[in-house]
Amino acid sequence: MNDTICALATAPGGALGIIRVSGSKAIAAVSAISRVRCDAVAPNTTHFTRILTSPPSEGRGEVIDEAMVTVFRAPHSYTGEDSVEISCHGSRYILNKVLELLLQHDCRMAQPGEFTQRAFLNGKMDLSQAEAVADLIASTNKATHQIAMSQLRGHFSSELHDLRSQLLKLTSLLELELDFSDHEDLEFADRTELLHLAQTIDARLSHLAQTFETGNALKQGIPVAIIGAPNVGKSTLLNALLGEERAIVSDIQGTTRDAIEDTIQLDGITFRFIDTAGIRHTDDQIENLGIERSIGAAQRARIILLMTEPGVPYPDIPVSDSQTVIRIENKTEAFQAKFGIGLDHLRQQLIDAAPKTSESDVIVTNARHYDALLHAREAILRVIDGLQMQLSGDLLSEDLRQAIDILAEITGGQITTQETLNNIFQHFCVGKFSEYKRILRR
Repeated sequence: MNDTICALATAPGGALGIIRVSGSKAIAAVSAISRVRCDAVAPNTTHFTRILTSPPSEGRGEVIDEAMVTVFRAPHSYTGEDSVEISCHGSRYILNKVLELLLQHDCRMAQPGEFTQRAFLNGKMDLSQAEAVADLIASTNKATHQIAMSQLRGHFSSELHDLRSQLLKLTSLLELELDFSDHEDLEFADRTELLHLAQTIDARLSHLAQTFETGNALKQGIPVAIIGAPNVGKSTLLNALLGEERAIVSDIQGTTRDAIEDTIQLDGITFRFIDTAGIRHTDDQIENLGIERSIGAAQRARIILLMTEPGVPYPDIPVSDSQTVIRIENKTEAFQAKFGIGLDHLRQQLIDAAPKTSESDVIVTNARHYDALLHAREAILRVIDGLQMQLSGDLLSEDLRQAIDILAEITGGQITTQETLNNIFQHFCVGKFSEYKRILRR
C-alpha cells in the first residue's frame, strides 16, 4: 500500500490505451515524464501533454507520444489515492515505453486486481462491489450488465446493510435480556418480538438466496431445451434460431444421439439452447442414453420448447412450476422452422418468458455470496428454533454471531461489541447510568 503502482487499464490492440498510476508518488512520477506539472493543476482536470524520455528540467528529451493526463487527488479517485490516468495512442511500443519510464520514477507494476484491492482497502467500495467490477468487465449482454451495475452501485450492499442493522437490533435485544433480566423495572422486547424480528431476517435472506437461480441463468445463459419426438424438426429449429447449420438434419430417426448446445442473444438476454435426442421407445441402447439425456436436459431447463408436428403427440415429460413450456406445432401454416415461418413470434415468446431485471433489482449471481446467504440462513433458523424452544440468550447469541460473521464475509465488515453497546444506549431504555458503566467495564 506504500508503493506507487502503474498498469495498462485498457485492453491492448486498440487505437488508444490508458495507463493508470496510483499512490503517493503518482503525481510526481507523471510530472517527471511529461510537460505537465501535475502537482500544480486542479484535481479532476485533463491536460494535453507530451511524454518525454527525460524530465523537462534535464533537457529536451525524446518525445514518445502526445497524450492527455487526468489528475485525481485523494480521496476522490477510484483507489482513494492520488492517481493519474495517461491516455496515449494504442501502440504497444508507446505503452510499454511509458510504463518503462514510470518504473524509472518510483513506480512498480500493479498486480492483477490491485487497483480494485486498494479501492476496497481505502473504503471506496466493499467486497461485493469489488467483485462487481469483474462482473461488469465480463458482462456480455444487457441483463448481466444491469446486474453488475446494480451491485457496483451498492444496491446489494444496501440490502446487506439493512440486514446488518436488523441483526444488530436483535443482538442488542438479546444483550438486554442477558444483562437486565433481573430488573423488573426495565422494559425491553419480549420473546415474541425477538421471534418476529428473526423471522423477518430469515425471509429476506431466503428471498436473496432464491434470486441466485435467476442470476445464474442470466449470467450463464437461460437454458432452453428443445424437446420432441424424432424428426419433428428440433435440429432444424435450432439451426434456424442460430442462423447457422449447427446441428445435423436428417430424415433418419434417432440421428441426434447427444445434446447440442449453443447461445444467441435476444433483446439483451442470452439464451442457451439445447437440442436433444428425439423421445420415443427404442431398443437401441445408445439412442436410449441420448433420450435419458434429453429428459435430464428438460428437467434442468428454465424454458422448454415442446415440439411436435401434425399427427404426432407431444412427449409426456415432467414439468415443474418454475419452468415455462412453449408448445410448437411444426410443419404447419403458422410455423415452419425450415422456412423461418413463425420464428419472430417464438423469439418474442422467449423474451417474454425470460426474467425481467433492472439496475435497481438486487439479484445474486456470485456463488460465494449465495453460499454465504445459505449458511447465514441456517444460523438464523437455529435462532428461530431456539426462540421457540425458549433457549437461553447466551445460546442464541452464538448462532446469531455466526450469522453476522458469515454475512460479513460478503462485504468485509463486522459488528463489533462497541457497536452493540452504542445501539443499546441509543435505541433502548436500559435504566440507571450505573448499569451503563458496568457494561462498559466488561
